[in-house]
Amino acid sequence: MFQETFAAELANRIGSTVEIATDNNLVEGILSSVTPELVLVLEVNDGYGGNIKIYLSLGAINFVRFPQAA
Repeated sequence: MFQETFAAELANRIGSTVEIATDNNLVEGILSSVTPELVLVLEVNDGYGGNIKIYLSLGAINFVRFPQAA
């Protein structure tokens, strides 16, 4: 039940800048899409090669932060 609520809240924030922490990583980027099982974050690459797509399992997420611009 919590995972459904969590996915719905994240889906409301698609397009926002996000920081997502798992046990092993801190992913920063743009929240691109949310399914009942996965989250897609686009890491913005300042150099060549375009954006990097990172798929995260909802169950692996420890916390999510939406940083505010100063």
